[in-house]
Amino acid sequence: MIRRFGPRLALVTAIAVTCAAPAVSAQQAEPAPKPGRLINAGDVLSGELNAMKARGGKRDKRIAFYQIKSEPRRLPPPSGLCNLETGPETFQLITSSDAQTAQLKGFIGKAISIKVDEVACAQDAGQMSEAVVTKWSVVTKH
Repeated sequence: MIRRFGPRLALVTAIAVTCAAPAVSAQQAEPAPKPGRLINAGDVLSGELNAMKARGGKRDKRIAFYQIKSEPRRLPPPSGLCNLETGPETFQLITSSDAQTAQLKGFIGKAISIKVDEVACAQDAGQMSEAVVTKWSVVTKH
């Protein structure tokens, strides 16, 4: 029984090396992901609008907030990539009035484009997005 162990071990090792070699070369062949396009004040951000609810505020009420899922974007310096490899892909929209909230409700689950006036990386623990858009306006309705 001991005499057969050597050839079997050699065969298993050869198969393992053969199977592992393409995986290693495939990992090395992938280029590093490129950062997204730069987004400045006045630029248009497009994507699907999602609504989420979280507890917070006074008396721990349920608060609705809105999020756009888009392609990766870079923010203006000093924010840059928000400590992400390609930049933020999810942008939380901060509503400053009931009119803005009502305007967004009709676009939930649909594509929307907004003009960004102020954007920054998410830093608070309660923020569910990678970046926060504090001042914005709807550009097109899809």
